[in-house]
Amino acid sequence: MNILRMKIGILGTGMVGRSLAAKLTELGHDVVVGTRDVANTLAESKPGFFGEPPFSVWQKQNPNIRLDTFAKAAAHGELVINATRGTISLDALRLTGAENLNGKVLLDIANELDFSKGMPPRSLAKDEESLGERIQHMLPKAKVVKSLNTMRADVMVNPTAIANADHTVFVSGNDAEAKQVVVELLQSCGWKDIIDLGDITSARGTEMLLPIWLRLWGTLGTPDFNFKIVRNL
Repeated sequence: MNILRMKIGILGTGMVGRSLAAKLTELGHDVVVGTRDVANTLAESKPGFFGEPPFSVWQKQNPNIRLDTFAKAAAHGELVINATRGTISLDALRLTGAENLNGKVLLDIANELDFSKGMPPRSLAKDEESLGERIQHMLPKAKVVKSLNTMRADVMVNPTAIANADHTVFVSGNDAEAKQVVVELLQSCGWKDIIDLGDITSARGTEMLLPIWLRLWGTLGTPDFNFKIVRNL
């Protein structure tokens, strides 16, 4: 896999998927964004949950990024990114089809958040089995790597958006080569402090960071922060 220029499929058309698509296209990758229903996504006329413009407006500003179904976006990608809402990720991946994901690096950045009672949402993460693990169990032939789920969208693709690039991002996964692909992708986005937590079960830890992340957002009044792990080297 040529990390300098890959075919990448991104599942999800929200703020996170858009941020990743724009940055990865800027870096020279060939990106297709996937959605459940292309016509419905393009017909949306109202701003998104966080005030982002309709996808059709965003796409006009990013004409090199194509929109297709989940399945076709995944089939396009040498690497596939799950940027769907965590509460629908398993359903979205079923629609995507295992045949389009088998043997591929699947970067899962989703968190299971319940927005039914407004903001802040409630994290559904549990120290029993992470979403990343459930995805790996459902797709045993995919190489699932959990990362980038502990920060806001623009920081994922530009760590210098907060102070500098010395704060921390984590990776979890069973396949060492798949994790290395993700690490190199993170480095190309400017990440320096990357901690490999171990196999996919360690994704429980990063998913369970969300409750404190959400409380910090409420306390600080801004999502403009990230975690830094300070240690003696």
